[in-house]
Amino acid sequence: MPHASGNNAAVFLDGEDAKPCGYFERLSAGGTVTLPLERQSWGDDASSLVDQFGITWMVNVTQQPR
Repeated sequence: MPHASGNNAAVFLDGEDAKPCGYFERLSAGGTVTLPLERQSWGDDASSLVDQFGITWMVNVTQQPR
């Protein structure tokens, strides 16, 4: 991501269950989703957003191998 003054940290959430999806829903309320929660090339569901306070969040939901 390009540097923006005052935006020098991001929080990463990872998990194998539904918890990260719930966090994504609550954090995105009033914020801006920059990458929708969807399956990514590495096989997990992932997203990123900026919450209503300007904090950048990255969420990854680990998928079990089939």
